Amino acid sequence: MNTKVELLDEKNIDEKILKQAGYVIREGGLVAFPTETVYGLGANALDANAVKKIFGAKGRPQDNPLIVHISDIKEIYKLVKFIPEAAEKFMNEFWPGPMTIILPKTDLIPDVTSAGLSSIGIRMPSNIIANHFIKAAGVPIAAPSANISGRPSPTDVERCIEDLNGKVDWIIGGGMSEFGVESTVIDCTVEPSCVLRPGRITLEMLRKIEPNIYIDPAVMRKPSRDLKPKAPGMKYRHYAPKAKVKIVQGDLKKTIAKISEMVQNYIDEGKKVGIMATDETKEHYKKGFVISLGSRKNMVEISKNLFETLRSFDDENIDIVISEAFEEQGIGIAVMNRLQKSAAFDITEV
Repeated sequence: MNTKVELLDEKNIDEKILKQAGYVIREGGLVAFPTETVYGLGANALDANAVKKIFGAKGRPQDNPLIVHISDIKEIYKLVKFIPEAAEKFMNEFWPGPMTIILPKTDLIPDVTSAGLSSIGIRMPSNIIANHFIKAAGVPIAAPSANISGRPSPTDVERCIEDLNGKVDWIIGGGMSEFGVESTVIDCTVEPSCVLRPGRITLEMLRKIEPNIYIDPAVMRKPSRDLKPKAPGMKYRHYAPKAKVKIVQGDLKKTIAKISEMVQNYIDEGKKVGIMATDETKEHYKKGFVISLGSRKNMVEISKNLFETLRSFDDENIDIVISEAFEEQGIGIAVMNRLQKSAAFDITEV
């Protein structure tokens, strides 16, 4: 398959290109496109055969549900059976934006899109190119992240090309993703509502709308094999570079010492070692290939840089990546959720 790549400027969008890409979607094709979270790989959410192509292109397990993207809040009403009051409040407060709401689906959405579940996750992106593209398609778009399944999600078009060139019809580029981690997923089929995937919309922000909302305990622990995921990323190893990832968690001074010890041990074994550090700690590491995610005082920056940093270690043919841990509050919960999954929960406490 010859993949067509088009680069767009969100300040001067070429609507002709988006109309052509929208036609590809309506005809059952696959188009990768930018969003404010990560790049997505889209197909017509209402076309079962088109959606199946997503799983094939990504190598994605078919029991992993997809998220349906819309461009206007009015589009949701034909896709779901009803909208609870809490969901209405979340939509009014955070849409368009990096938030997915799980609701009972109508029969309009095929089972392959929802992985056989009676519910579906829906979101309305705030990224201008994504919004215009969905409008041009004229149909809701099912879209997981635009990468090979299990790898770090792409936040730049070059990473989409790296993973999907020759596997999809079109790739639309639109600069770096604004947030760099996937949307917050909220299950509104239960009461109180439950966060199934943390993201840029934090628990603290959500509790201003629904005080009793909570994070599913399964989010921050190793999933069981028989788990039937209600949201993307709940069951399988995700966000992993080719290198093996390990996390060291605890007092920061002890963390630095432990990572330095581990780095030396791996070097003695002939391994090429990478370290995910921060601006405050990077100078303490004397050996290994060190990349700073940013300042610990700016967790939004760290979340934005996480996936690209993981992929950068692969660019350097690193064998082992050792990462510092982060405080699990605010968007730090989302960062640690992604890190833990990339490391398959290989965590050393100090």
